[in-house]
Amino acid sequence: MEHHVDSSQNVHLDVRGLHLQFGGVKALFDVSVHAAAGEIMAIIGPNGAGKTCILNCISGFYRPQSGEIYFEEKKISGLPPYRIPTLGLARTFQNVQLYSGMSVLDNLMAARHIHLKPKVLSSAIFFGPERRKEIMHREVVEDIIDLLEMESIRKKIVGSLPYGQQKRVDLGRALALEPKLLLLDEPMAGMNVEEKEDMARFVLDINEIRKTTIILVEHDMGVVMDIAQRVCVLDFGVKIAEGKPKAIRSNPKVIQAYLGKEG
Repeated sequence: MEHHVDSSQNVHLDVRGLHLQFGGVKALFDVSVHAAAGEIMAIIGPNGAGKTCILNCISGFYRPQSGEIYFEEKKISGLPPYRIPTLGLARTFQNVQLYSGMSVLDNLMAARHIHLKPKVLSSAIFFGPERRKEIMHREVVEDIIDLLEMESIRKKIVGSLPYGQQKRVDLGRALALEPKLLLLDEPMAGMNVEEKEDMARFVLDINEIRKTTIILVEHDMGVVMDIAQRVCVLDFGVKIAEGKPKAIRSNPKVIQAYLGKEG
């Protein structure tokens, strides 16, 4: 499928012609997609369509056989995964990856330390700049606790929390990197209706308040249609449609591939 990027848009992420296969199985075939700065863009499709594969390519976890990925006009495909967060990209995972024996607050602080590598860890006593840096980290984390309404669970051990709250902490850890682009891999999976509504509100707040560009892989069609400004649809590793939610909802190819199976 040809890839037309509107030059009038401030393109934040540009994925061009990705081909990815494992052995003889093609996971992605010539997939191109882009996200404009400050946009919420959703990637949808049936199981096995290749949605998470795109996020894994962007994050550097998978190396596509061909194709290129640009972030803020710099080529990032081919970079090792540990470099990607330092450029301003962060992601959540389908399966929550948290320090289950630590508190919510400590999980968020750990995200700051691991990725921003302050020298504080080498010393038990803080002086001058290091002390100020630690205070700054704490302020960022406190803002996240407020934004994601986690005040009541801040001191609780993450492993003891219900799954929906663990997903919220996972989102908080990604926000601790203060990303310019946030990749969300099925953030509503396994949640009840109320938790989904909360998560949708948080995603909108992050986008609106922080002006963060968001790429969202999600199964829940209702959520996607409510919060995404643009939707890309995959089926068997091929992009079959892209556009505004209203157009996607009525696209015959999409209905056949995806919506028809939803009931």
